[in-house]
Amino acid sequence: MRIAVVTGGKGFIGSHLAGVLAAEGWDVRIADLPEHDMRDQQSLESIFKGAHVVFHCAALPQVQYSIDHPKESNEVNVQGTLNVLLAARDTGVERVVYSASSSAYGDQARMPLREDMPARPKSPYGLQKYMGEHYARVFAEVYGLSTVSLRYFNVYGPGASAEGAYALVLAKFLKQRTEGKPMTITGDGRQTRDFIHVRDVVRANILAAISDKVGKGEVINIGAGENVSVNRIAELIDGPVEYVPARLEPHDTLADTALAKKLLGWRPTISIEEGIAELKALHNLVV
Repeated sequence: MRIAVVTGGKGFIGSHLAGVLAAEGWDVRIADLPEHDMRDQQSLESIFKGAHVVFHCAALPQVQYSIDHPKESNEVNVQGTLNVLLAARDTGVERVVYSASSSAYGDQARMPLREDMPARPKSPYGLQKYMGEHYARVFAEVYGLSTVSLRYFNVYGPGASAEGAYALVLAKFLKQRTEGKPMTITGDGRQTRDFIHVRDVVRANILAAISDKVGKGEVINIGAGENVSVNRIAELIDGPVEYVPARLEPHDTLADTALAKKLLGWRPTISIEEGIAELKALHNLVV
């Protein structure tokens, strides 16, 4: 039986991934607080021993939190990733699949966003996740540890936190609607995001774990390849809206997914309309 460790396995993406892995016959171990802290390498080594693959999903994903607390978020997102790679190297793990972030791109003049574009992160969080990609690549080149980084775009789906970085807009809107409040749109709402369903992200992770075309620190976009405005998301959820001042964030995101198709044989399968309809049903909102 293949053994997989999911760091951050109690979180949004990690818990979905752990559930699917277990259903597909993997022996799944969860490395998460309070038992396992990414800042404690010895703790990680104890759970990594004998594992074939480590899916590194653990992070402090809040953009605003990283702006307010850059040192603490760096300790988890950068030092923690280094500790994961060191523990994987020292315990003989075959491959590490790293959860990277499209926030590394920042604002770009051209769309769609391709992996070979220069990174321009606009927050400590974006920078920290980008540094993790380079650590993964260096460990592949220097130590021979098989690694691959998946650059997630805006991940959404059942169980997403309204406070996290991945699906902040969509999850927050759903929370506001269930509480009978208007959906708060920052700026004019014309900013766009590439929303990718968590089940598609899980499938990308599993393909990255078993593909023989990756392992040298490749960086691969995982997005829908379509972007939707915040105003359109509000329309799909349906309800009153309230506009509030704009905040510091990239105006648009849109993934070029050609590399994911080439190296992983992966493509998205769940449209934003299907995904939001499912979430509205789960939140008992009229579909």
